[in-house]
Amino acid sequence: MTAPPAPIAVALDAPDLDTAARWAAQVAPHVSTVKVGLELYLRYGPDVVAGVRGAGGVEVFLDLKLHDIPATVAGAARAVAGLRPAYLTVHAAGGPAMIRAAVEAAPDTRVTAVTVLTSLGDADLARVGLAGPAPDAVRRLAALAVEAGARALVCSPQEAAAVRAEVGPEITLVTPGVRPSGAATQDQARVATPEAALEAGADLLVIGRPITGAPDPGAAAEAIGAALRRVSANAS
Repeated sequence: MTAPPAPIAVALDAPDLDTAARWAAQVAPHVSTVKVGLELYLRYGPDVVAGVRGAGGVEVFLDLKLHDIPATVAGAARAVAGLRPAYLTVHAAGGPAMIRAAVEAAPDTRVTAVTVLTSLGDADLARVGLAGPAPDAVRRLAALAVEAGARALVCSPQEAAAVRAEVGPEITLVTPGVRPSGAATQDQARVATPEAALEAGADLLVIGRPITGAPDPGAAAEAIGAALRRVSANAS
């Protein structure tokens, strides 16, 4: 029996559309989602979504992190809603009116509010004037976003359990900063292994370079997915 796709969103931070589409095709049998970031979308526009979705119909996470006045964010969300992304990110710090505008403009998409970027630590938050420490800021922004209609949240694995307790079981928790044991943390400050993120309550794990930088991205995705299934089996 074929194993179900793992709850992983592979970050396709590729230098060109052909590479992104190739990576997507390699990992699609093993994961639920592929993620298109700002750089790739700005370079290729809507074509990139069709290119990475492919014939298999893997879900697309459109990670644009919209952050502007409500009317502008509504227009942007409406502009991409026709691409049928499963997820579309906005910054929770944009406030309730902005989040609500995105939700109303893209009702069939899970508007996903980014709480605190995983590249930021407590010292960074202090410098930009956001009251910390990071776990407190994340919880505040998570509650604000859900109240405004967000159906998913982005937080680091280290805050997943606290956010789950704050917002309840219905909200999808997306965790970047996921690194297999022994992998370099690169530009992420708040990280965890895939197994630890899942055990903390995450629903969807964003993993990029540990998969796309592997000699065989499909095999890397399959191996991480198998490890996650073992965690789920042990938990049940």
